[in-house]
Amino acid sequence: MSNYVKSIVDKYSLPDSLSVTEKNDVYNPLCFHIDKWAMTNGFSLTDKKLSGSRAKGTAVSLSSDLDIFISISSTVNSPLATIFNSLYDYVRSQNIRCRKQNVSIGVSYNNKDVDLVPGRRQSQYGDDHSLYKSKQDTWTQTNIAKHITTVRSSNRAVEIMATKIWRERHGLEFPSLFMELAVIEATKYRSYNDYDNNFLAVLEWLPANITTIRIVDPANSNNIISDDLTYSEKNSIASKARESRQKKNWSDIIW
Repeated sequence: MSNYVKSIVDKYSLPDSLSVTEKNDVYNPLCFHIDKWAMTNGFSLTDKKLSGSRAKGTAVSLSSDLDIFISISSTVNSPLATIFNSLYDYVRSQNIRCRKQNVSIGVSYNNKDVDLVPGRRQSQYGDDHSLYKSKQDTWTQTNIAKHITTVRSSNRAVEIMATKIWRERHGLEFPSLFMELAVIEATKYRSYNDYDNNFLAVLEWLPANITTIRIVDPANSNNIISDDLTYSEKNSIASKARESRQKKNWSDIIW
C-alpha cells in the first residue's frame, strides 16, 4: 500500500499543543490584549481557549497557525456586530496587522497568523454561542466544542489534513469546517488507514457533490455550512479536484 499521502501529511503536521515559544510570544500576549479589550469595553469574558485545527488535531503548517475562541458572557447585551467590530478596532489600535473575516479577526502577530473568534454564550450553561457573520451582517448559533468532538471522533484526521494541504497548494477558498465535514462525508463508508485511496475518493467526491450538497452544522441544523461559499467558489473546488484526480503523479496533486 502506498503511503504518499501520509508522508505529505507528516511533513506539514503540527502538534496539538503549543510550543513554549508559541505560548510566550503569541498566545499569552494576545490573551493579554483580549483581556484588556474586554475590560475596556465592559465585555465580561467566560473563557478564551485554543480552538480550530490545533484543538481538532488537524493542524498543518501551510495554513493559519492558531485559532483563539473568545467566549463572552451571556449577560453582555451589546449587539454581536458591535462586539466583533470593537475587537477589530482595538486590535488595530495596538498596531497589530489585522483583517476582518467572516466570523473572525485574522491577525499577524510575531510572524504567526492567528484567528480571533469572538462569540457570545447563549446561556449561563452549555457551549452554545452566537457568532457574528460579517459577510452577511447576521448571526449564527454554533458550538465550537461540538465541532472539535465531531472532527476528532471521525478518525479522518489524515484525510482532512491532506485536503487542507491540497487546498493551500492550489490556492482555493474552502472554509475549514465546510472542508472537514465534506471530507468526513466523502469517506463515510471507506476503510480507515487507506489514506491514498481515501484522498483520491475525496477528489472524486468533490466534483460530483460540492456544488449541490447541503452540509449542515452538527451543532445547529439551521446553520447551513455549505452556504458559506458561492456557487462560483464551489465550482472552483470541483474543477481543481477533477483536474487533480486526472494527474498521473502524486507530486502534481499535493506536495
